[in-house]
Formats: sequence, structure tokens, C-alpha cells
Amino acid sequence: MRREIEITKGIDWITVGIYCFIAVWGWMNIYATVYDSEVESSIFDFTLNSGKQLVWMGSALVLIIIILNTDHSVYEAFAYVIYGLMILSLISVLIFGKEVAGSRSWFEIGSVRIQPSEFAKFSVALALAKYLSSSTIKVDRIKVQITAAAIIGLPAILILLQNDTGSFLVFSVFLVVLYREGMSPFLLIAGLVAVALFVLTLVMNQFYLWGMIGILSIIAMFFGRWSLKKTGIIIFAALVMIAYTKSISFFISDVLQEHQQNRIKALINPDADPTGFGWNVIQSKIAIGSGRFLGKGYLEGTHTKYDFVPEQSTDFIFCTIGEEWGFLGAFILIILYLALFARIIYLAEKQKTRFARVYGYSVVAIMFLHFMVNIGMTIGLFPVIGIPLPMMSYGGSSLWSFTILLFVFINFDASKRLLL
Repeated sequence: MRREIEITKGIDWITVGIYCFIAVWGWMNIYATVYDSEVESSIFDFTLNSGKQLVWMGSALVLIIIILNTDHSVYEAFAYVIYGLMILSLISVLIFGKEVAGSRSWFEIGSVRIQPSEFAKFSVALALAKYLSSSTIKVDRIKVQITAAAIIGLPAILILLQNDTGSFLVFSVFLVVLYREGMSPFLLIAGLVAVALFVLTLVMNQFYLWGMIGILSIIAMFFGRWSLKKTGIIIFAALVMIAYTKSISFFISDVLQEHQQNRIKALINPDADPTGFGWNVIQSKIAIGSGRFLGKGYLEGTHTKYDFVPEQSTDFIFCTIGEEWGFLGAFILIILYLALFARIIYLAEKQKTRFARVYGYSVVAIMFLHFMVNIGMTIGLFPVIGIPLPMMSYGGSSLWSFTILLFVFINFDASKRLLL
């Protein structure tokens, strides 16, 4: 009881308030996606997604109470144990899991489905924080980077084997955490260049792209002081980039499955097949745009009501925001998320231990990637890869995982405040 009283004094209520606001707003919009004016129903109806989400929210509240009343040192002490158990669950789901939408990534217990990959992000955040918190660890060392990459990469590979590409890509964001802790920016820059070349390969003629790489390489050779070593490095880098762009074409046409190819085609030119692979993105844009500035009003969305956009309560929940709440509602939601991310970074920088700081940056990196990709795919900036919007999208595994991620960090911050 004493710890419960003390911990509430140290809680950052700004962060908690933003979390609660987004979660409740999400619950309201989940109901909007299933609302039918011709059928009598309630937001509390447990046969609807809104009623089920309310149950998940209630259970999330129980999780919050447990997390905040657990001593913060427990999470650090058992970080590797939690990581190991999560690896076992990811292996188990490959064997015993249920396949949903082409991905074998779910445990089904009665009518309840649990997705271990959602919780794997939390376990990696803990394990990475535990590893990097050692006083002997220097992130600029190659050995340390390889070990960190193994901690991140093992669950990521297991998730890729489940055919869950969206969750697999989330793990790339841990590079940002390593960069914050002292890793050379080279790998981060190389990653950004790789992404840029991937996009350019999709939208440009390959020979034009190679010509552009050649011209930029020549300019780089004569920029600044010339040397034979510098020229050799530039030529090697140019050849690597050309080989990389060539491999992308092979990867898309000969490695990716048809539905994955269609997602990329929909990103480049959804109008090429408006009733096929381009349908989701086109209808999503129409729904968001139709809301204009103030929106059509809560429960008044026609695109939402008539199911023009699939997966409206999960992957495309932002469409409901845009249609019913308009540009103003979408803007407020984005500001809320950015405020949450800024607050977590602010709190992370104030932590007294490296473990808590690394964990805090992991939390904000994971949540920001989900936020950016989810909203980006609804407006055609990213391919549709099944990434939920944190605390807003329907789903128990998603809500639980983000709740655990965030409130474990809130526990760290509150405990730090109590020691001051």
C-alpha cells in the first residue's frame, strides 16, 4: 500500500493523460467503424469490436496497476529471462500458431487471439537496455554492435518466418537507439540511403538512376581535396549502390509473393488497378479527403458505414478520424502523438541510469515507427503492411504491448522521482 501511494506521487501524469485520451478516442472510433444507424446497438455491446476493445482496455488497466506496483529493479533483473521466454513463444507460434491473413503469428485460446510478435518488441527493448547498460559496453565497438544486432535480429528473423513483414520491419528502428548511445552514424546513414535507393528504383528508369549515381560520384570525387584513396572509396560505393538497385528488381519480381508485389504497385501507382491492388489506398484517400476541415461528424462517415475501406478498425483506423473528424481532428491526433513522443524523449534524457534511458528511447522509437507507417500507408506514402496505430487501433495484443512498453518506462521515471 505504501509503494502504491508513493508511486502515484512520482507518475508523469501528462504522459498518462495523453495515453488515456488516445485510447478512449480510439475506442470511440472503433465503434464508429461498426456502427449502423439501422441496427440498434451500443458502444458497450460485447459482440462488437468496440465492446471487445473495452474488455481489452479494462484488462490493460489491470496491467497498468500491476506494472506500477512492481519494483522497477525487477524489469532489469529479469530482462534476459523475459527475452528468452519471448524467443520460445516466437518459435512455438511457428509450430502451433494459427494462420491469419497469410501470417502464422497467432496463438488462439478459445475466442481470444494473442500475437507474440507484439510483445517481442518489449522484450528486445528490455534486453537491449540491459546489455547496453553495462559500464564496460562501448557502442562504437564492432563486437558490441554485432551482439546488439543479434539481440535485435533473432526475434526479427523468427517474426519474418511467420510471414509478418510489418512487425519485422519495426525492429530496424532500434538502430536509432544504438545511434543515440554512441554508434557511428555511418550505419544509420547507410540505412537511409538504402531506403532512398529502394524508392528511387521503384519510380525511376534503372539506367537513369545509374546515370544519376555516376554523376553524383564524379562530383564527390572533385569535391574538396582529391586523393587516390578517396576516389577508390567513391567508386566502390557507387558500384555497391548500382548492384543494390539491380538486386531490388530481382527481389521484387522473383522473391516477393504476389500480394507483396501488389502492395508495392499500389504505392507507386494505385490508379493502375483501382478495383484491385489499388482499391485500399484509393478508398482510404477518398475517405480521409471527404472529411474536409471539420469532418462529417461522429458516426456520420459514409465510407466507414458502407465498408469501402477494409480493416477499418485496425490498419485503417486513421481513415475514420479523417472522415468523421476532418483535417482538424487528424491534426489534433497527430499533435497528441508528437507531444507523447517529445515527452518520452524528455523523460528519457532525465533518467539517472543508462538502462532506463535506452529503454525509454526504445519505447519512443517503436511507437513513432508505428505512428509514421500506419498514417503513411493510409495516405499512400508507405505500402500497406499491417502496422497498427498505437493505442488507437482495435486489438488486444497491440493495446497490451503498447501499454506494457509505455508504463514500464513510466515506472522507471516514477521510481527515479521518488529517489530524488
